[in-house]
Amino acid sequence: MLRALGLACLLGLTAPLSQAQNRTLTTPEVSPHARVEQTVGLTHLSVDYHRPAVRGRQIYGALVPYGEVWRSGANENTVFETSTALIVEGDTLAAGRYGLHTIPGESEWVVIFSTMADAWGSYSYDLAEDALRVTVTPRPADHAERLAYRFDAPEETGATLVLHWAEVEVPVELRVDTPGVVLAQMERELRGVPRFFWDGWNQIAQYALDHGRRLPDALEWVETSIQRQPTFANRMTKAGILDAMGMSAEAAELREDAFLTADDAEIRAWARARQQAGFPDQAASALARLGG
Repeated sequence: MLRALGLACLLGLTAPLSQAQNRTLTTPEVSPHARVEQTVGLTHLSVDYHRPAVRGRQIYGALVPYGEVWRSGANENTVFETSTALIVEGDTLAAGRYGLHTIPGESEWVVIFSTMADAWGSYSYDLAEDALRVTVTPRPADHAERLAYRFDAPEETGATLVLHWAEVEVPVELRVDTPGVVLAQMERELRGVPRFFWDGWNQIAQYALDHGRRLPDALEWVETSIQRQPTFANRMTKAGILDAMGMSAEAAELREDAFLTADDAEIRAWARARQQAGFPDQAASALARLGG
């Protein structure tokens, strides 16, 4: 009985030890992990990838064959993510997380955004899972020993995603409807506490006016602002919307009344805000009413 118990204990100890012999400890990756991020307006963009090195090898047309789907990095999928819809080289890509693949060529590359973002490389790539394909033109570049992604020329409405490895760069133009994104975000925020105050309603109306968007909605928003509390700012916003909608006489009358009933501090504060928003002519016109 004791002998059997000892044998069972021995087997119980040796099984985990045997399994442990198959486990490896963590060491640095040959192609290290990297992540690059960029905000465009209110849109968050990122690329999550691994960075292979050239190490004296011929890359394109050899290690990375022409005409074949490539993982555009090392190890598991290179992953591109966008928090809002984009225009990629003229075509629409919905918000989401995508496996980023390419088909390199000598004179053009196909860039693929796949709905499968969790595969290992491109080995199980499936054409049926493509969300978008675009064709771009590569360009010569200084040598980059390790593959790198970056976002060039970020602006409020776009940026250029660039893949750079060896002596080749591959640019992909990304555009964002930032005014549309901002208005949608403002509408969501106005479902909360800001809806009870005049400021937020005026802000969304002024933003829509400044970008020439949704003017009928803007008129409703500014009316709500005025109902909350009439101010020089929201009356000037309404006058601007009326002007933009072709109701110039009504706009002029409202604007004149706003100046007659406002104090100097209100007018100067509005002029300063218009200056900061990029409308110096409006600021100058208002300050001229005060004598500068």
